[in-house]
Amino acid sequence: MHRPSVTPHEAGALDVVESALAALGFSVQRLKFGAVDNLYARRGSEAPNFCFAGHVDVVPPGEGWKSDPFAAEIRDGLIYGRGAADMKTAIAAMIAATDDYIAGGGPPRGSISFLLTCDEEGPAIDGTKRALETLTAQGEAIDHCLVGEPTSEERVGDVIKNGRRGSLNVVITMEGRQGHVAYPHRAVNPVTALVEAAAALKARNLDDGAPGFGPSNLEVTSIDVGNAAHNVIAQRATAKLNIRFNTRHTGESLFAWIAETAEAAAARHGARATLSIASQSVCFYTPPGPFTQLVADAVQDAFGLTPEFATTGGTSDARYIRNYCPVVELGLRNETAHMIDEHCAVEDVRTLARCYEAILRRYFA
Repeated sequence: MHRPSVTPHEAGALDVVESALAALGFSVQRLKFGAVDNLYARRGSEAPNFCFAGHVDVVPPGEGWKSDPFAAEIRDGLIYGRGAADMKTAIAAMIAATDDYIAGGGPPRGSISFLLTCDEEGPAIDGTKRALETLTAQGEAIDHCLVGEPTSEERVGDVIKNGRRGSLNVVITMEGRQGHVAYPHRAVNPVTALVEAAAALKARNLDDGAPGFGPSNLEVTSIDVGNAAHNVIAQRATAKLNIRFNTRHTGESLFAWIAETAEAAAARHGARATLSIASQSVCFYTPPGPFTQLVADAVQDAFGLTPEFATTGGTSDARYIRNYCPVVELGLRNETAHMIDEHCAVEDVRTLARCYEAILRRYFA
């Protein structure tokens, strides 16, 4: 069943989910904003409402696959396909776990819901964020949420993400005055000011960490002049940088510091700095407590191991969910996510489904 759901097109993937959940007695609604389709399904009407969240969209497959990237081919006990790790299989495990839980114990004393988007790998504007705003306006309330991002490292369940660092991508453009290298006094070299600003930004120790987080870090990822000549001082130079930051900062405060540093360097050299934010995402943190312990205990039940809590890795839609309820992430191993020949073990998906079922049993006990 081919569903090439590359962001933002769900390509029928949400139709498959809707059919499966409707068969389990869920009331399903689709929330479409622009080109992005989202799905919210709920079984039950009472609190507490436990929500499984995730995304059916995937990054482009790229070239060089040994099999069709959307065929979900099984070879030697492994499922190969785009989304096998991140994170279509986790959604399948969530549905299987819910089916087994309902079949084994009947309806919960509360509600189970699913919030799925097709915009997580893209701008993430018309997906989970917009859906939650709309659902809240409808009076819908989610009490706790589990996101199925691939968090595991060596074996399934060994890492639970109870937070993620924020991310800020900034572009600095330094304008000078073009001229001949033999007459530098008649030109303004933007590279000089830009390199000075980049060095000052990189030299600052942003922090030594925060509760649950390691230190924030800034990386200059590109300095580009686009100058093909050796004997010309260029008119313009740009730099790209990224900051992964913890709860000691906000995107706004960091951008203000970057702008101040770049503008000061520009002024010292007679150049002009302009800055823009290419993208940004906030950090989130769910402090250790009853909910995180419940998920950890369920992992212990299912896998016989004590998981580690971590806040490493990239961003996820949990950064939006955290504004509404406590949220953690737990999923398959992330070793092949976004790679050519992305895959996961069939048995790992079954194991993850058992873990999700254990979480439901504990939550509604």
